[in-house]
Amino acid sequence: MATKTTVKSVEPNIVDLANGWLKAYKLDYKLEQESLNTEIDTALNDYFSKNGGAGGNRPDCKLLLQDKALSFYPVLMEYKGYKDKLVKLDANGQVDNKTAKNEPNFKNINAYAVNGAVHYANALLHHTSYTDIIAIGMTGYKDENGNLQYSIGVYYVSKSNFGVGQKIDDYSDFSFLRKENFDSFIDKVKSLQLSQEEIDRLKEQREKEIDASLVKLNNDIYQNEKGLGENDRVYLVAASIIATIGIPGKVAPLEKSELKSSSEEGNTDGDILVRKIKAFLNEKELPKEKKELIVRTLQNTLTTDNINRVENGESQLKRVFTKIVDDLGIYYKIGLTTDFTGKLFNEMYGWLGFSQDKLNDVVLTPSYVAKLLVKLARVNKDSYVWDFATGSAGLLVAAMNEMLNDAKEQIKSPDEYQKKAAEIKATQLLGIELLSSVYMLAILNMILMGDGSSNILNKDSLTDFTGNYGFGKANDKFPADAFVLNPPYSAPGNGMNFVEKALSMMHKGYAAIIIQNSAGSGKAIEYNKRILKHNTLLASIKMPIDLFIGKSSVQTNVYVFRVGEAHQKDDVVKFIDFSNDGYARSNRKKSSNNLKDTDHAKERYQEIVDLVRFGKGKLCLFTKREYYEGTIDPENGADWNQTAPIDTKPTLEDFKKTVSDYLAWEVSNLLKNQNREDERLGK
Repeated sequence: MATKTTVKSVEPNIVDLANGWLKAYKLDYKLEQESLNTEIDTALNDYFSKNGGAGGNRPDCKLLLQDKALSFYPVLMEYKGYKDKLVKLDANGQVDNKTAKNEPNFKNINAYAVNGAVHYANALLHHTSYTDIIAIGMTGYKDENGNLQYSIGVYYVSKSNFGVGQKIDDYSDFSFLRKENFDSFIDKVKSLQLSQEEIDRLKEQREKEIDASLVKLNNDIYQNEKGLGENDRVYLVAASIIATIGIPGKVAPLEKSELKSSSEEGNTDGDILVRKIKAFLNEKELPKEKKELIVRTLQNTLTTDNINRVENGESQLKRVFTKIVDDLGIYYKIGLTTDFTGKLFNEMYGWLGFSQDKLNDVVLTPSYVAKLLVKLARVNKDSYVWDFATGSAGLLVAAMNEMLNDAKEQIKSPDEYQKKAAEIKATQLLGIELLSSVYMLAILNMILMGDGSSNILNKDSLTDFTGNYGFGKANDKFPADAFVLNPPYSAPGNGMNFVEKALSMMHKGYAAIIIQNSAGSGKAIEYNKRILKHNTLLASIKMPIDLFIGKSSVQTNVYVFRVGEAHQKDDVVKFIDFSNDGYARSNRKKSSNNLKDTDHAKERYQEIVDLVRFGKGKLCLFTKREYYEGTIDPENGADWNQTAPIDTKPTLEDFKKTVSDYLAWEVSNLLKNQNREDERLGK
């Protein structure tokens, strides 16, 4: 009976060969047990290991190299000593480090050299300020003649490729790392481009991961962490994210290892978190009252005895902080997007345990709809934008992005642009939110997305707001000239009471609101009539019925107003049927990863903006049945939802088509009869 031969690893030979090259190139490389720098060492230690356990990632070799632009690139290497163990790719040709359940594929991470190196690179993306990392795998075997055969995989791992890694090129040694060759190597790295298809696929994959991570986190905290109320969970996420994003060169991100679970007064995990949050907020130059309010709110959760009590050497706060950073850190550290924050806040709304009616009131506005409202309200770099039912500030984030983009296009001096950007964030945005827990989400969102949080107010916009700035400029009126709104469903007139209040405090500008369409057909008659005495209805846009997550049958309309001019009975109103917005939606409860552009969605949204602004001359994708110019009676208040009248009178074209169809039918019959006659005669 033949005995099975065990293949011996040649890793020592690979190590000698690879490190010999590095030595010959006079590069300052560090081996497995050696330190590269504290930031990188800590990151590798804090990230989950290749086996899925806690900490202790040790690349076989690591370097920190600098290019001509003085940028540093960590280089992480993993060696193996077996044939065919260089890299394991998935069906899409990407490094296969995730299972079908979006969990780490530890089998691959452990077994394949490149997969292990990419795993280490993600530890750095997750826990350091480095955004561009080189991951190198090398393996080999001895052939039948005893000669060493080897293969090398060189991959680029960065924020721009979502941490999955891109193959840079084929290499037969490490000489691309030599000082003389490194700049041209980095030029090649910088030239790597993902196709739009790859970007879309990665985004979809990333969105599914975010959904899964958020659900997992909530379930974990809810099931395993007792004594934490609904608001506590939200505040813990907010506090953990603020403490770990840091400010480059000013505030270091809080690392898990810094929480020591100490019982010493003034040095508990909660105390450490609060100090880091204070340092972060101080650098943000927020008004003093605003900083104090945020700190006070978060401190009430972070410094309680229960959450800081040490059991089995660990506080509940450290445990929850670790879960948040491990589950979410990779997403908000690799690059914050409105998609991530939208998903985060939508998930956290669910944590807050609202009644069904109240949950209806805090439904999230999809980011592409928020962008539409902002454009319809004609927001630009000089606008002053407010929202009277801010929720988690999705509309204000969209407004801020639009203002900053416009500023970037119009202002060519970098210094002047920076000055204008700071002004936009500090003075040109105002949001009001009544619910304190949702208010904290709005603050967090604005901080994460660029920090226009100065004027997010925790007030009742209907009864407790006089039109003034909030913190720091409380005596000054906010000169609003753009209003955006997705009001609470349960409010009087479906929320038109908010519209009336806001527009009455404005003197000029534009407004765009999304609201249940019954507001325009009878539910808000009195509000509508009063609104039209001082404002002009420019457009009424019927939106897709499945627009909102989890709300499959809520029909909404967007209404656009010009502020400060009474509506005249002959004023033209643009009625647009936007039921087909170009997006196909399925299973809305699973959020926007099931949103597919199937019919020129982006172009359709732009055409809506152009039609409202310029009229029917911009008709392209929409038909004349979907776009109709008509009038309303300002004294009616229930005639805002109109459709194009159907003309039943036949046209010349209709006649020609009918005649053509008839002749085609006659010819077809003649041919059939001829064929039957031919068959009968045996032709």
